[in-house]
Amino acid sequence: MESSIKVGISSCVLGERVRFDSGHKVSNFVTKELSNYFDFVSVCPEVGVGMPVPRPTIRLISNEERIALVETKNPDNDHTDNMLTYSANKVDELQNEQLCGYIVCAKSPTCGMERVKVYSKNNAAKEGVGLYTKTLMEKMPWLPVEEDGRLNDPVLKENFITRIYCLNDFYESMAGEPTRGKIIDFHSRYKLTLMAHHPESYRSLGRLVADVASYEIDEFYREYRLGLMTALSNRASRKNNTNVLMHLQGYFKRSLNKDEKEELATVIQDYRTGTLPLLAPLTLIKHYLNAYPDEYLQRQKFLEPHPQEMRLRYGL
Repeated sequence: MESSIKVGISSCVLGERVRFDSGHKVSNFVTKELSNYFDFVSVCPEVGVGMPVPRPTIRLISNEERIALVETKNPDNDHTDNMLTYSANKVDELQNEQLCGYIVCAKSPTCGMERVKVYSKNNAAKEGVGLYTKTLMEKMPWLPVEEDGRLNDPVLKENFITRIYCLNDFYESMAGEPTRGKIIDFHSRYKLTLMAHHPESYRSLGRLVADVASYEIDEFYREYRLGLMTALSNRASRKNNTNVLMHLQGYFKRSLNKDEKEELATVIQDYRTGTLPLLAPLTLIKHYLNAYPDEYLQRQKFLEPHPQEMRLRYGL
């Protein structure tokens, strides 16, 4: 399956033997499943700055002035400046790739997204972020970033891939150059998605889009993209999903007969209480949409935010 959706990734997670011990941290989910949908852009910061394979282990240490990247057994070998320079240049380069997501290696002093050990002089550890990934998230704050291990969680996995497909849709929708018409049309398709992920952003982005004419279009593009992706980084809760399902239910009140209305209400209630997965009410709503078409609802990405064959909503 060919894909033009570009996703950055730590080289070791792809199975490349670039780790300090000449090993890798291959993710079968990435290599056997996601590789069918995404075009991976592989990066290893350690190799990028010229460190050998194998190599001495490195770690982050904190002093009063800064967090430094040093060799564990020989802290005088400081790689901080080289890594920061490389990271800034590499991320600038990646901004031209139109990445839609990034998968990083957990706990790595360069690539870890969270809970990376940062040592102090007395060897007490606190939690930090890998130097490369910190630069990545600072320079590209809209980009969906996730750690390899966290993709084993079905909720985190579904949320991350929803964001990837949304950002790709945004870029494709704005192809050529962004216009107010393209933005309004795109936002219309994601109203229910935003309602499910972050109701406050659903309202604030709605106000932003309504005021689009008062912005320079490039400025609006950047502000909307950041607001959209920040909103979707919030996981859709059962409560919010239920509210969206009930909102969808309202569109059918003149179409469904009494038995159909009762069936839909029961399935939504069973999802709300955790008896049924999200897929159950969505399947029924899609069935009713086929029987009673509604153009606005059929365009809503909430109903299918990613390819159905990825089976990401089965455990939600």
